[in-house]
Amino acid sequence: MKNCFYPADILMPDFNKVDGAKWSVIACDQHTSEPEYWEEAKAISGGSPTTLELILPEVYLSETDKRVPKINATMLKYVDNVLVEHKDSLIYVERTQSDGAVRRGLVGKIDLEAYDYRKGATSLVRATEGTVLDRIPPRVAVRRDAAIELPHVMVLIDDPKKTVIEPEISACESYEKAYDFELMLGGGHIKGYFVSDEGKKRIDEALSALSTPEAMKEKYGDSYAPLPFAVGDGNHSLASAKAAYEEIKAKLGDKALEHPSRYALVEIVNLHDEALKFEPIYRVMFGVSPAAVIAALCDYAENLSGNEKPQKVEYVHAGGEGSIVFKRPTQQLTVGTLQNFIDEYIAAHPESSVDYIHDVDSTENLAKQDNAIGFIFDGMEKDQLFKTVICDGALPRKTFSMGHSADKRYYLECRKIK
Repeated sequence: MKNCFYPADILMPDFNKVDGAKWSVIACDQHTSEPEYWEEAKAISGGSPTTLELILPEVYLSETDKRVPKINATMLKYVDNVLVEHKDSLIYVERTQSDGAVRRGLVGKIDLEAYDYRKGATSLVRATEGTVLDRIPPRVAVRRDAAIELPHVMVLIDDPKKTVIEPEISACESYEKAYDFELMLGGGHIKGYFVSDEGKKRIDEALSALSTPEAMKEKYGDSYAPLPFAVGDGNHSLASAKAAYEEIKAKLGDKALEHPSRYALVEIVNLHDEALKFEPIYRVMFGVSPAAVIAALCDYAENLSGNEKPQKVEYVHAGGEGSIVFKRPTQQLTVGTLQNFIDEYIAAHPESSVDYIHDVDSTENLAKQDNAIGFIFDGMEKDQLFKTVICDGALPRKTFSMGHSADKRYYLECRKIK
């Protein structure tokens, strides 16, 4: 089967002239309720070239109209004065995480013609979690007039025999180094290497072999539509890239197939990388009475009549903490059962809202604000991911996070999309 992940014309600064630790910042969908994090990142960059000037952190989404023109202008300035293009490149990445473990990946471009985020999709690239459609337009607004893209998308491959990425561990010793520096604000360390032509060929063959009927049957049993790539982090970013590309297709027709926006820069990571840990994404509700939410959740739990195993959710708020058990849940995952309740509650109480938080400490701190309540629960095992997506479709939105928030992908590489 033909692969849909390719080398790309990658843009990066000359790191002999630009400080990588000031250049690279964390994914825009992190610290969405913590503007102080982004202010600290700005202070660290200190006026040096930085990807912070090329992105719109979600904490500032309400300022989209004000910020986007400046972002787009800075992109053009950086293309002219800061970024250097590396033609037809594939970058092998070693990311030392905050826990000291090393996560490995490959940066290249994925074909958006092969990606579908809709539930029930059978495309080669699929979403692992539900896509919130109203979160796409603001991101499309950012991308629509952007000269370049920066990836925080991490796409997973199910490669238990470690045939694709892991051979690069030893091969990279002969490669040219692309970058090597510490990441700001506890993000660990990152190294990158330009993969050789021989390495690119081997990777392409290994990726193609993952989606053969024989490989699919060996991993999943029955015959299913091949799923070589599952979006682990950044699905809304990739969905926005897809939506922006569809706008261009509507204008250009078949000529859009040759347009650079047909592709999106991503990092692929092996699901079976030992450093890759799945963490739950917790929930904090704002603009609510904790007592009223708890009472409603207890009533919801009592009226469930499913056949799944019992599930437990812990809650915390300024006045205390406790737990609730769903004895007869209808969803396979605790997060799915809880999310159904939250969606129903917010629909009935439009003054309330929910945010999705990656760490227990952050969840507890935010939940202890006035008129807030947070929920903490066990997550899913990562080995369940591909089979669940293949059989049941996308999981509930914000089901899991790949590691702690500090270990998310940092913006570093760029690519022209115009």
